[in-house]
Amino acid sequence: MSAHFLDTKGMNCPIPILKAKKALNDVPAGEVLEIVATDPGAVADFEAFCRQTGNELVEWSEEGGIYSFHIKRAAQRPLPRTSAVNRYRAVKGNLTACD
Repeated sequence: MSAHFLDTKGMNCPIPILKAKKALNDVPAGEVLEIVATDPGAVADFEAFCRQTGNELVEWSEEGGIYSFHIKRAAQRPLPRTSAVNRYRAVKGNLTACD
């Protein structure tokens, strides 16, 4: 068993993903979280989750209806510092001085 382990057996979508997201917050960058699940949809869910978050799905397997996933935590990328105006521009489009 990995040092970082999450048991989501018996839980259905979206609970395994939500619990994994929360658990990964406590996993240092570069380390692996092992997740076990029984939801067959978890395979597609964790593949999509890793694509969207930048984490790496190192491997997954299934044995006897139990799915095991190993997700390597991505390195933290610092968020750019922006002002409230720049955040607004990013969402609403550019502002002019007369806006």
